[in-house]
Amino acid sequence: MATRSRIAIEKPDGKVESIYCHWDGYPEYNGRILVENYRDPAKVQALIDLGDISYLAPNVEAAPDAGHSFNRPVDGVVVAYGRDRGETGVGKKSHSSVPDFFNGDIEEYGYLFTQEGQWLVKSCVRDNQPCTVEDYLKVMI
Repeated sequence: MATRSRIAIEKPDGKVESIYCHWDGYPEYNGRILVENYRDPAKVQALIDLGDISYLAPNVEAAPDAGHSFNRPVDGVVVAYGRDRGETGVGKKSHSSVPDFFNGDIEEYGYLFTQEGQWLVKSCVRDNQPCTVEDYLKVMI
């Protein structure tokens, strides 16, 4: 069974862009990958620009000659519905603000990369307020 999540970035104007992620959305997996591998705003934006994804991984792109696809993914590379399976209508979603994002349909978990460079998470499973991924993980240990 999938643990769905939504991954987002806060833009300089306060608006938010987000994508859907189908698998492993819980903080111990996706949250940890985001905190450990997506600290550079350009890399976060590259992830968001992929549109909806099947699953998150440490790398956005595979080597050009690696033959990465939905059916033959390269280990450690994000699998995206549009890029890797050719689906349409799976682009990023826009939100008017951070509260709009967190109060909307964030699936089971919502992740937001802030302008300050922090990853926040909100869990619809636990019905909590957004907090840093690091703080969430401390509570889980």
